[in-house]
Amino acid sequence: LMAEDMMVNAQILKQLLSKSGCRVEIVENGQDAVRAFADSDEGHYSAILMDVRMPVMDGLEATREIRALHRADAQKVPIITLTANDGELDMQKSRAADMNAHLGKPVDANVLYRELERLIK
Repeated sequence: LMAEDMMVNAQILKQLLSKSGCRVEIVENGQDAVRAFADSDEGHYSAILMDVRMPVMDGLEATREIRALHRADAQKVPIITLTANDGELDMQKSRAADMNAHLGKPVDANVLYRELERLIK
């Protein structure tokens, strides 16, 4: 699942991930990410790529809401921050929201692949 409000960024990332065999579902804001996750079967999503700055609901709040859902995979699904805000304070905010990794934009495909491999077991 990818939550990204800039469709150009989302399509580029989707192409990169599709080349490695990933199936990607794109939503445009955090509220839609929470809804998609909540409406899915448990274990449906292997990971969530979450932009931080989005309209309607930002990625930090969306992550907190996903983690608070009453289902087994809500605490386990890896959530990776994707953001242009790559400072130490931003990383701390991601950790505080219970995100598993923090990647800056533009995303380095090799770094993203390594993080996904590390987090998806």
